[in-house]
Amino acid sequence: MRKYRILVVDDEHLIRWSLEQSLKRQGYEVATAASGEDALRALRDDPPDLMLLDIQLPGINGLDVLEKAKEIAEEVIVIMVTALGVLETAVKAMRMGAYDYINKPFNLDELAIIIKKALETGELRREVQHLRSEQTRKYGISNLIGSSRHMVNVLAMVQKIARSDASTVLIQGESGTGKELIAKAIHYESARADKPFMAINCAAMPETLLESELMGHEKGAFTDAKVQKRGLFEMADGGTLFLDEIGDMEPGMQAKLLRVLEERTFRRVGGTKDIQVDVRIISATNKDLLKAMEERTFRNDLYYRIQVIPVFLPSLRERKEDVLTLAHHFISHFNREFGKQVKGISPMAEKFLSEYHWPGNIRELKNVIERAIILESDDILMLEHLPHEMVAKAGAGGSGPLNLTIPPEGIDIEDVERELIRQSLEVSEGNQSKAAKKLNLGIDAFRYRMKKFGFL
Repeated sequence: MRKYRILVVDDEHLIRWSLEQSLKRQGYEVATAASGEDALRALRDDPPDLMLLDIQLPGINGLDVLEKAKEIAEEVIVIMVTALGVLETAVKAMRMGAYDYINKPFNLDELAIIIKKALETGELRREVQHLRSEQTRKYGISNLIGSSRHMVNVLAMVQKIARSDASTVLIQGESGTGKELIAKAIHYESARADKPFMAINCAAMPETLLESELMGHEKGAFTDAKVQKRGLFEMADGGTLFLDEIGDMEPGMQAKLLRVLEERTFRRVGGTKDIQVDVRIISATNKDLLKAMEERTFRNDLYYRIQVIPVFLPSLRERKEDVLTLAHHFISHFNREFGKQVKGISPMAEKFLSEYHWPGNIRELKNVIERAIILESDDILMLEHLPHEMVAKAGAGGSGPLNLTIPPEGIDIEDVERELIRQSLEVSEGNQSKAAKKLNLGIDAFRYRMKKFGFL
């Protein structure tokens, strides 16, 4: 275990000497300085973990040293040593970044406790900063993989949202498309990155439990409420709250959520006090919320409140050019995790992966690669390493060649796509969900094409 370094700054020789001896006996490395100028030189040469700094110094006073010290070594912990009667100056030092202050004449045992707590706080702060930087590295936008046109548009949108003050975002896409990863990227690329990211699945619990999880509850609010509990809104204050599967939220809870979004305040279950929070709400769903509104299972006012900025995630079959890139990424990931040495994918396996329909999207692809890496020992991923039921299903699922003829003069592929959209709507009598199924498209992808070709 490393020794902490402490710099004692005081113009009185006896105080420097007594502090040096006491701190060395406690196991610290100690350096001393008799003036502000000497202290700043010591900071530049070898910054300590903690500095005991007298306010009253000849030449540069303690407050000036504190200000310059934070510029030289921002992480250094500073405890001010003050004479009686200069409390106002000590308070000013705290505002400037000092950790604490102690009055002369001081008790060495009391000082030892303050130093120990200060160093523990500094260690905890460094651990938190390291964790946050790791989270940013793990979930930042650089980890979102895809060079297809659809994903380039999504990534550009994520960057814009992260840099904005947008308070509500709605991410829509099929299951397995990576909606939570997008939510985390928005959070960790934003100014809120050093604040909490909290997530909850709205489909996983009944209304009463969901309300308690989101709002918290007071002691005695219900039978099992033995202590007060803070909800996710409070815990996410200053950061981001991710509401996954919001389309499955019960109507009663939808009304309560709408009030929070409108007023930015809420009450704990059983509480009477309004609590104000600053939280970015990112919602996600794989459901057709427009259809849910028509069926009166989702509130119109809540929908328009949460979809201030909508993000549509394409299915994997709509971004086929990203399949192999993702597959190689997962191979590298699971090689590291399981200590394997898979170097690549055979041409036949590549062809299959590229042409497969991927109903489970990226989650299914990840699971397929993980399974192959765990079970197989070859250094090349072969077609026979893929799940047999998946390969068999794909082989049996083809509908055969389409009876299409390209005219001699050629045809614009977008004209074909536009006509397919028109015909699917015609045979489905305008029902967008049925029309999308006719073309084996998700509703969001179908609506995107409707807008593209002027049908919306």
